Amino acid sequence: MSKKFKLSTLDETIDVARTVATRYRELTGKPLGITGEIGEVLTANLLNLKLAEARQAGYDAVGSDGRLVQIKSRCILTDSKPSQRVGGIRLDHKWDSVALILMDQAFEPIEIYEATRTKVEKALKIPGSKARNVHGALAVSKFKAIGELCWSRANNFQD
Repeated sequence: MSKKFKLSTLDETIDVARTVATRYRELTGKPLGITGEIGEVLTANLLNLKLAEARQAGYDAVGSDGRLVQIKSRCILTDSKPSQRVGGIRLDHKWDSVALILMDQAFEPIEIYEATRTKVEKALKIPGSKARNVHGALAVSKFKAIGELCWSRANNFQD
């Protein structure tokens, strides 16, 4: 990021954004379109990553070990279809892994999975699906199967 600051300084802004996005969905039945931004900040905080410059092709954050992490975000609503997809994983950009944050209807994190580039590439190249082969979209269930659970609200719940 061009401005140096601690991610924790965004906490209040993210809380407001969550409230607004939740209310917008309640009123309109449509997403506000900030799921990705909220997911990036939450994932960076929870996995101790440093956010990359805005509009960085290929990755959204950098790990303390130097790995380039692309972050994907999905809200899992009570009426969500089980066939939800993680879309837009492009193999022509530089990145080392993909992290998928799953959030509830209030944009609170549920789980974060991370999959290596090797596993993602292998899954995307399986023949037979235009969504997968052309658009870089994997089913959330497939991503969970190839990824490693890095964070879980169930394991990190504190009173």
